[in-house]
Amino acid sequence: MPNPGVTLAQVEIAPSLFTWPAEQPQLIGSRCDSCAALTFPVQSHCPSCGGTTSEHHLPRTGTLHTWTTQEFPPVAPPYLTPVGKEFQPYGIGWVDLQGEIMVEARLTEADPAKLRFDMPVELVVIPFATDADGNEVMTYAFAPVTEQ
Repeated sequence: MPNPGVTLAQVEIAPSLFTWPAEQPQLIGSRCDSCAALTFPVQSHCPSCGGTTSEHHLPRTGTLHTWTTQEFPPVAPPYLTPVGKEFQPYGIGWVDLQGEIMVEARLTEADPAKLRFDMPVELVVIPFATDADGNEVMTYAFAPVTEQ
């Protein structure tokens, strides 16, 4: 039984979603070998033409196309989300990755006053939950790019 409050390791939420670990993480998608269509997450066959695909690392940066905030815990199952006092609101958005593909993703920002349409964002890896073994489960999200 794990020692409460002690994190054993960091583990990814699912294999092959993003480069792990990496200083400059990227989502892992696929590109059709026949028609060049992109998908995320990886698919073995193209949904457009049925052709085979190859792994393709997607751009790390993009623009926030549209967004909303999740103010209450989603129903579990199927969603693995803290409930009660542990739940924290979070942002969800559609991110246009440099015109290559649009992906739905969690945002690091949940305050509507700090989000705007077409704002620049970049991919980051963040803690999501702690599993039954005490490991910190990591997922991807997009963070607003701060002007420097």
